[in-house]
Amino acid sequence: MMGDSAIKPSVQIVIGPAVNTSTHSQTHQNDNGKPSKSQILTQLHAGYFSICISLSAQALLWKSLSENKMDSQALWHAFNVLPSIAFLLLWGLSVSIAASLSFLYILRCSFHFDLVKTEFLHHIGGNYMYAPWISWLLILESAPMTVPRFFYQGLCWILSVPILVLDVKLYGQWFTTDKRFLSVVGNPVSQISVIGNLVAAQVMAGTGWKESAVSMFSLGFAHYLILFVTLYQHLTSSNRFPTVQRPAYFLFFAAPSMASLAWKSISGIFDTPSKMLFFLSLFLFVSLVGSQLIQIPHLNCK
Repeated sequence: MMGDSAIKPSVQIVIGPAVNTSTHSQTHQNDNGKPSKSQILTQLHAGYFSICISLSAQALLWKSLSENKMDSQALWHAFNVLPSIAFLLLWGLSVSIAASLSFLYILRCSFHFDLVKTEFLHHIGGNYMYAPWISWLLILESAPMTVPRFFYQGLCWILSVPILVLDVKLYGQWFTTDKRFLSVVGNPVSQISVIGNLVAAQVMAGTGWKESAVSMFSLGFAHYLILFVTLYQHLTSSNRFPTVQRPAYFLFFAAPSMASLAWKSISGIFDTPSKMLFFLSLFLFVSLVGSQLIQIPHLNCK
């Protein structure tokens, strides 16, 4: 892949917001010890958009629950008691954070394009390039107000095209570049690219573009199967997965759960394929939680 000199700074960009991206950034501090604007831009990376994904996903969940007000089941009545202002605050918070991060990242691209390029070429950081588009698609889908159809469709295409462009670039490298074969650079964070395709498929299905939704779904799900088999085998590679990124293992059940929702949006009902994907994600979730609980006594013994 890349030499050590190219990997080390990009690892610092991707892994931790508390880690400086270069020794040069340490000099960009104010007299009171606070980080300067230049230091903020150098330490910023696309992984911060995971915050927006989490908030917008919760807003979408709240919106889905609120759409069942006419349901006679007591479970839904319990959710309807919750104040709607909480959903508006949650959605507004996700929009404000996404807008702030987007503005800062545009500045980063303008003034520190070399760091953005290094981040994009890294085997972990490149996958986070999907995160901004995923977050904005989820924000669009969870919008509390009624968006005009033509405006909704236009935003859907604007946010989905970059995901397709990233697919061509990333998946093409897996096929054609010797040092970037999936067996070499594959890691749990690679599943973010799959989630991006599935989110785009779900939003497209909401606009009525069933064929486009099916195409994005098939692209994402096919690569999820390939990723799952590759990561399950634990092939050895020179690119070790950092310990600080261990929470990314929970993306294993995020992808099939998102596929379940996307297929439900495409088919219109929660049919057998959606249930199969849901139970797969549930099994993977239980497996990951169980494996972590088993390791806790082992760590205490040490």
